[in-house]
Amino acid sequence: MVIPNPKTSGNGRYSYLAAWGYALKEHPGDEAAARKFLAALFANVPVLDTGGRGATTTFAERGLGDVLLTFENETALIQKQFAAAQFEVVVPSVSILAENPVTWVDRNVARHHTEAVARAYLEYLYSDAGQELAAQHFFRPKNATILARYSTRYQPLKLFTVEDVAGGWAQAQKTHFADGGIFDQIYQRTD
Repeated sequence: MVIPNPKTSGNGRYSYLAAWGYALKEHPGDEAAARKFLAALFANVPVLDTGGRGATTTFAERGLGDVLLTFENETALIQKQFAAAQFEVVVPSVSILAENPVTWVDRNVARHHTEAVARAYLEYLYSDAGQELAAQHFFRPKNATILARYSTRYQPLKLFTVEDVAGGWAQAQKTHFADGGIFDQIYQRTD
């Protein structure tokens, strides 16, 4: 299996927490079972790339691993870029809601006088037109009506949040990804 490093990659963190959440759904409240599941999962990872694109390259171009754990939109891009390779996409029964955060930096917006443009962009992202564009580019739209129009592309999926399985990002970082955290405890390098 190929997965980005959860200590260096947002894709890796989401993938790790998706597996953690799945394990907790299978064994409610049993952290020991979740640790065991993740240890077994990561025992099959020959290399941890620093980011999602690197993991895709390792898997699709270099042919390392038999499974790539990645974002939904990345699987669509792989199928477009490597159409002849015939990769099979498997959608899990339950997964984590991967939210792409957006923000602006007040002092940069003020210095460049871009508040109106920045605000318009942020508002556009969640408009019907913005959600339609997101769906066209393989990002699962939040708008239920637009999601329904792409029902052949986006299978129904039960989603949980980082808050649900790890208490939010600050707690997830501290518990799972900080030096000595659960990831360090369960991941054993074989090289």
